[in-house]
Amino acid sequence: MDENVYVRLAELLDKAPAGVPMSPTLLKILAILYPGEEAEVALKMSIFESKTADGWKEVIHEKADSLQEILDRMARRGTVFSQRKPGQERTYRLLPSVVGFVETPFWAGRETEMTRALAPLWVKYMDEEFGGELARGIPLIRVVPIEESLQDASQILPFDAIPSMIKEDAFIAVAFCPCRQMRNSVGEGCDHSLENCLHFGSMARHMVEQGMARKITRDECLKILKETTEEGMVHNCDNVRGSLATICSCCECGCAFIHAMKVGGHATQSRSNYVARVDAGECVSCSTCEERCPMDAITIKDDVAVVDEKVCIGCGVCTPTCGGDRAIALVLREEIKPPPDIGEFVSARMKNE
Repeated sequence: MDENVYVRLAELLDKAPAGVPMSPTLLKILAILYPGEEAEVALKMSIFESKTADGWKEVIHEKADSLQEILDRMARRGTVFSQRKPGQERTYRLLPSVVGFVETPFWAGRETEMTRALAPLWVKYMDEEFGGELARGIPLIRVVPIEESLQDASQILPFDAIPSMIKEDAFIAVAFCPCRQMRNSVGEGCDHSLENCLHFGSMARHMVEQGMARKITRDECLKILKETTEEGMVHNCDNVRGSLATICSCCECGCAFIHAMKVGGHATQSRSNYVARVDAGECVSCSTCEERCPMDAITIKDDVAVVDEKVCIGCGVCTPTCGGDRAIALVLREEIKPPPDIGEFVSARMKNE
C-alpha cells in the first residue's frame, strides 16, 4: 500500500475534535489499523456523517459489491462506528482517535497480534506526540470528584454527582482499560485492575455488539466506581455539560492523560471544582494522602500534609485512607466553572482547523 494513502488518511482523521498529529509513528499505526482496501474505503468516509451501507455505496462506487462486508469488518476491527436504531437501517461512520480507534483493539482485554504490534507504537506516540492534541483548545475530559471525599456533601454540584448522572435505564458497558494494557505490553505496567473502562449509550451498544465490552447494570457500574476509588484511581468523564458517554478510572502509572499532564505539561484534564484542604490539627502525618495523590500535589512538611492547590486536580483520591479524623477533604474552589456545552466544546476543539 502506498504510504501516501496513510498520509491522506491521517489528514482526514486529524479533522475530528480529537485528531491525530502527523508523524512517522502515526503512519505505522494507521497501516495496522486500516490494512489494504480498508484504508481506501476510510478515505471516502466521514467522522461526522453516518450513512447506511447503500448510502456509502453511492460514494464508494468501486467497492459496491463488497462494501457491506468491508464496513462490517472495519466495525469489528475498531475503525468504524456502527449502530442500528429501532425501525431504521444500520448506519456507519468513521471513529475518531478518542474515544475511538486508539482504544478499540484493547477494550476486549485480549492480547492479539494486533495489540502486540500497536502497544509500543501507541506508547511512543502518546509519550512524545499526542499530549498537545489531548489538550488542544479545551481538554477532552474532566475530573469528577469522589463524593464521599467532600467536606460538605451538600456542596456537590449537579454536573459532578456521578450517581445522579447515571440514569436507571442507561445502557452501560464495561471494557478493559486500553492505557494500562498498552503499558503492560511494553513492560511499564502496574497492579491496578483493568476491567473498569465505563461507557454509556450508543457507544456502549456498539462496543457490546462488536464483542469489545460486556453490558452491566447501574448497580454493577456503581460497584466498579467504588472499587476503583478504593484502589486510588481518578474518575474522568467527557468534558461536556449534560453528557455522560464515558467514565475512565485513571491511574498515574498508565493513563495517557495524566502522563501528558505530569510529564509533558499539557492541560489534558479539566480539574474539578474542588480542591483538597488539610485540617492541620487532625493530621497525623501518616503520609497516605501524599502516596496516593496522582499529581504529586501533597507533601509532608513539619509533620503536616500540605496541598499545592495549583497542582491539585480535585479528584479526592487522597481522602479515603486518611489516618486522621477526616484531616483532608475536598472543598469548593473560589471560582466554579461548569463544563462547556456541546457547542462551546466543539468550537474550542476545532478552532485550529
